[in-house]
Amino acid sequence: MLSSTFIPLIKNHLTLNKMKKLVLFAFALTLMFSVNAQVETPQPSPFTKIEQKVGLTDITLEYSRPSMKGRKIFGDLVPFGKMWRAGANKNTIITFSDDVTIDGNALKAGSYAIFISPNQESWDVFFYSDTENWGTPGKWDDSKVAAKASATVYKMPMNVETWTIGIDDLTNSSASIGFIWENSYAAVTFKVPTDTKVSASIDQVMSGPSPNDYYAAAVYNLSEGKDLKMAMEWIDKAVEMTSDQPRFWYLRQQSLIHAANGDKKGAIAAAKKSLEGAKARGNADYIKMNEDSLKEWGAM
Repeated sequence: MLSSTFIPLIKNHLTLNKMKKLVLFAFALTLMFSVNAQVETPQPSPFTKIEQKVGLTDITLEYSRPSMKGRKIFGDLVPFGKMWRAGANKNTIITFSDDVTIDGNALKAGSYAIFISPNQESWDVFFYSDTENWGTPGKWDDSKVAAKASATVYKMPMNVETWTIGIDDLTNSSASIGFIWENSYAAVTFKVPTDTKVSASIDQVMSGPSPNDYYAAAVYNLSEGKDLKMAMEWIDKAVEMTSDQPRFWYLRQQSLIHAANGDKKGAIAAAKKSLEGAKARGNADYIKMNEDSLKEWGAM
């Protein structure tokens, strides 16, 4: 048993060790925050992202915005007749969810870097398929120009401090990409395939449900144990509508739905057709599922 003389010494020793550990821990935290801490300051050309729907087409615009800061811009900071990246930092990038038409030029859906060659009275605006340049390309490649448009320059009665790109003049089928800086404004108009998309949607809806609609509704009713007779009507309709190109997965569900309705003969017939299609496509999962069902129903 420890004597009363040693007990205070041991306690003091333990207290000192704890204090040392706390000091070391606090020192480690100080070092960690010293290493990770960074001074955050505003970017000279802040990044912005615009998302705009034009008709039924989604447009996304991403760019960085330099400011005048007392400088002369066009014809000086941005020389006339030379390619400019239409912003600062990384390329200015515009993305279209559909094929569009710009100044009479077809432009496929996708992302493009915007470059501008400004002149006093008009600007040439280029939509460049390579978006991974920082600034203008080191070597300009005309084959990567997906579309080119000409924009008339209009002088404004006041200066706009910060480079601004907007998607304006919206209609159901068109909009303008407007460029504003200093006392200059220019814009190019693009058209979107709204009428084509709406017409296709109208035709689809007015012609009634698609095979996929009938199939999805039937499978849902089967999985949820709802109105199995309606499920059979829907799956039969889906199979009938695709009879010129039979889908073995449709036929598989048809066999299960007929079985659930007590129609064993119909279930077997559908399973055999599904098995045939699965074998033709080399789908091992459906081959096994159909064979297992046919054995269960006494057809193999």
